[in-house]
Amino acid sequence: MLRVPGRSVKTMTMAVVVAWSVILGSSAPSSAQATPTPAAPRVSTIVVHSHAMDRDIDLTIVTPADASRPRGVLYLMNGAAGGENRANWVHQTDLVQFLATKNVYVVIPTQGAYTFYTDWLRPDARLGVNKWSTFLGTELPPVIDTMYRTSGRNAVAGISGSATSALNLVIEHPGRFRAAASFSGCAATSDRFGQLAVRSVVEFRGQSNATNMWGPYGSQGWLAHDPVLHAARLRGTALYISSATGQPGRYDNLQQVPDPMRLADQLAVGGAIEAATLHCTQQLRERLHRLNIPAMFDFAGPGTHAWPYFQEVFHRAWPFFARALGG
Repeated sequence: MLRVPGRSVKTMTMAVVVAWSVILGSSAPSSAQATPTPAAPRVSTIVVHSHAMDRDIDLTIVTPADASRPRGVLYLMNGAAGGENRANWVHQTDLVQFLATKNVYVVIPTQGAYTFYTDWLRPDARLGVNKWSTFLGTELPPVIDTMYRTSGRNAVAGISGSATSALNLVIEHPGRFRAAASFSGCAATSDRFGQLAVRSVVEFRGQSNATNMWGPYGSQGWLAHDPVLHAARLRGTALYISSATGQPGRYDNLQQVPDPMRLADQLAVGGAIEAATLHCTQQLRERLHRLNIPAMFDFAGPGTHAWPYFQEVFHRAWPFFARALGG
């Protein structure tokens, strides 16, 4: 390990919102990717100190197939649990294998559970000090650019809750990211449903106080972190936005998920969540269309809120990232 200094939907119920916050969770113990191993020689863990949060942050790094030339950087976030358990890109998808021939750096934070990767107004009794936007948008990129041969081209992407975070990082750090991808997320944070979705992650899963994050519910702090309201500030950034329908798809059967209880959960809970993200994605599309802001929208058809679908959409989005990063 290397240490470095450094809008309302009346038909949606609270049960669906709470389910959204747990689908990416896992009861598995936390695990860290080891320093380069023979099985994955281009994967390592580094630790970068955040001055804003006064703590060390673990990150998984996948280096390019050919690092002899400057390469672009994709900052890729995990879901609600921050990748602190096995519910993360490295353990749940073929990401490392897929990147074997790709010429980009991929940087994956493996902390930040239930924080929405945002700057909190106040310290939280359970989650402590959180200044994730400052870390990811200001502190971390110069460290990565110093450690590795980077090209200055950056992109950011997230799934589920962190899909909202990816869009907010673009808005809060103009010029930092050439491209952003939102996979199965809900951009709105200030309407009734969006607010409940955020609170379900922070309060239900994180056992924390969401008013410590953005202030009183419905206040200016919540409005300020709503990418739908502030979509005009996404202009000039390449955008890839995706969602499936929530209907059963190719990975929602006993051949793919042999455990009947897990399959039932994936169909019922994961299906409801993905149906909600479809509505959110359509909402964002309408807003961007009204503003005449171009974006690539990937409505994948049947599928639930589950890792096999996230893996597939990452594969489909790769040409988009390659164009933005030169990879």
